[in-house]
Amino acid sequence: MAQPDSKKIFFENLSGAGKAIAVLTSGGDAQGMNAAVRAVVRMGLYVGAKVYFIHEGYQGMVDGGDNIREATWESVSSMLQVGGTVIGSARCKEFRTHEGRLKAAHNLVQRGITNLCVIGGDGSLTGANLFREEWSGLLTELVEQGLIEEDAIQKYSALHIVGMVGSIDNDFCGTDMTIGTDSALHRIIEVVDAIMTTAQSHQRTFVLEVMGRHCGYLALVSALACGADWVLIPEMPPEDGWEEKMCQKLSANRAGMKRLNIIIVAEGAIDHSNKPITTDYIKNLVVKCLGFDTRVTILGHVQRGGTPSAFDRILASRMGVEAVLALLETTANTPACVVSLCGNQSVRLPLMECVQMTQEVQKAMDQKRFEEAVKLRGRSFENNLKTYKLLAHRKPETELPTSNFNVAVLNVGAPAAGMNAAVRSAVRVGISEGHKMFAVSDGFEGFCKGQIKEIKWADVGGWTGQGGSLLGTKRTLPAKHVDKIAEQMRMHNINALLVIGGFEAFESLLQLYEARATYEEFCIPMCMLPATISNNVPGTDLSIGADTALNAIVETCDRIKQSASGTKRRVFIIETMGGYCGYLASVGGLAAGADAAYIFEEPFDIRDLQANVEHLTEKMKTSIQRGLVLRNENCNDNYTTDFIYQLYSEEGRGVFDSRKNVLGHMQQGGAPSPFDRNFGTKISAKAMQWITKKLTETFRQGAGRVFANTEDSCCLLGMRRRALVFQPVVQLKGETDFVHRIPKEQWWLKLRPLMKILAKYKTSYDVSDSGQLEHVVRNRPKESDASVAM
Repeated sequence: MAQPDSKKIFFENLSGAGKAIAVLTSGGDAQGMNAAVRAVVRMGLYVGAKVYFIHEGYQGMVDGGDNIREATWESVSSMLQVGGTVIGSARCKEFRTHEGRLKAAHNLVQRGITNLCVIGGDGSLTGANLFREEWSGLLTELVEQGLIEEDAIQKYSALHIVGMVGSIDNDFCGTDMTIGTDSALHRIIEVVDAIMTTAQSHQRTFVLEVMGRHCGYLALVSALACGADWVLIPEMPPEDGWEEKMCQKLSANRAGMKRLNIIIVAEGAIDHSNKPITTDYIKNLVVKCLGFDTRVTILGHVQRGGTPSAFDRILASRMGVEAVLALLETTANTPACVVSLCGNQSVRLPLMECVQMTQEVQKAMDQKRFEEAVKLRGRSFENNLKTYKLLAHRKPETELPTSNFNVAVLNVGAPAAGMNAAVRSAVRVGISEGHKMFAVSDGFEGFCKGQIKEIKWADVGGWTGQGGSLLGTKRTLPAKHVDKIAEQMRMHNINALLVIGGFEAFESLLQLYEARATYEEFCIPMCMLPATISNNVPGTDLSIGADTALNAIVETCDRIKQSASGTKRRVFIIETMGGYCGYLASVGGLAAGADAAYIFEEPFDIRDLQANVEHLTEKMKTSIQRGLVLRNENCNDNYTTDFIYQLYSEEGRGVFDSRKNVLGHMQQGGAPSPFDRNFGTKISAKAMQWITKKLTETFRQGAGRVFANTEDSCCLLGMRRRALVFQPVVQLKGETDFVHRIPKEQWWLKLRPLMKILAKYKTSYDVSDSGQLEHVVRNRPKESDASVAM
């Protein structure tokens, strides 16, 4: 771990001694709330504060008694993977009254609680802010009634509030993602994938209703992630005459040999007259106009249920820790804040600014200012809508621009879930831009053999939900076959190249860039999209496929831990993939509640292993019965998985026994997660638009050809902090450790102390990069796409 220096601030300077923090969940439940509660409790205890649970939300605060209980480290064990909220949630009419808030204030003061962490929706957070504003007046009333001593007014003079948004609807302005949204999308996509198989068997049309009374986020993103034929959301009612257009599209898809249709409807979907559009209305419409066998499925509360996804566990854990840091740093003049996600960073935003903007969205919709409502939802929502329209609605041939450019797309390296979604997006956007799209099978190996053919709009139908690589992919680099590849590019008149893959794809683009000096065929726009479960590509914080792999790891760890529920004191040693990159082990460890994660980037020795064993031994002597240790496959040549397993087995004898598991290629398989489908789709669309722009800029009229030989015409498109950025691959060479095939600097290493803190290790946590209070209107730079958060 890096040693403290003058430029960094470590949270050891932020003591929680003498402070009391209470955590509650309010309003509707959402998967991941328990992970947030766990993080708040453990971080609070770690910094020396007293932490309390408030059971049953505001109702428990008003009722007091056993509803407000002190939390211990062990009281939040085994809750990370549990859906819903184990401390309960309830609507509370009484808290909306002055008398109810007076009772709540009395109950808090009796326990010395002046710091509240509220996990809920905008109503719950608005109530918390009102409570904070009234606090001093409530204390004065309690003194007048003789319920508290007069010195309590000075002792507990200010109530500090930090909010986290727990809502599956993702309807809160200021954050790209609310706790529970990603898990809800998992439930929806699981159902859609299952329905698509039966719909295809019977040539049926399915109309699916998803949650979203006021916000169409779930409907929109699930439609994007499954390639639905039509989507209806409250923020963008369809134009008059939409019924006929929808039926025409469904009919055209069937005529194009598509055996099924999927229509997704948000429960709050409306037309331009603010009249509800129901699933039954759509079903009757399709049956009457087209005669298709049509079924309705209403997902309902299924979307709220189940275990939280890896994304939600990581998000909630990061937000919970950030909330405690915000409470430690707050002063009497600090406004109530909400901890939010912007791109890949945590930020703190003034609570009421976010609430007011959220209310503005509804106001705009009520007043039929729908375009404004979409903008107010944020850049991520707006981009989702634009991308869906681009991919789902094909323009007639007569309306398409004619560019006369040929663009080839190929996969390079190991398969990663989400590659097919990226290819589908590239093909359809490319066709929409007027290009002729070519698919290359089996990477550069297939390229040199001439395995190149034109790919049409309909050819990529249904690709979003497919795992692996339907194009086929190989690790072969182009350098050995550069002359044959140049020949094939000349034969097929390839004017631009989109390469989707991992570290091999990055190396391939470097080789093609260098080959420009010899072969003019490579003097064309070339772009790479990072797609690898290892997340080891320089120039990007995230790669397509890594989220699906994380979910596979977390689901397996959950099952492995569950297998020990009838066995006392057992430690599991799990080996993950990733080459020399410790991303999967570290972030998977955070999401699965691991006690340790061994990685190459953070060297360890026998003393560290011994300290970990002793730490687990101490924990096993309390009520904690299971331990989890993750090991990256290449973390150390000598300390193998077998060695660590044998060491733990020997040293833990008499206290715990050990088991080992090598996850292997199951991390590469399976259907892509909603995140990977969406991320792959959106960055691929952005890459194709960049390619179109470069083709136009580099086309030489006189020569009648494209000529691009500058650094910025051979780029990698990656997520950097809050923005999607095109970076010349040549400039990324200096940021790369080619021997170990990893970037020299990796952002996720900052998350490792979180895992250690939540596992009760003493460590240093750098807070110089933690969220700082920002204003909602300024919380995203202009170029930010924030599509990392879907």
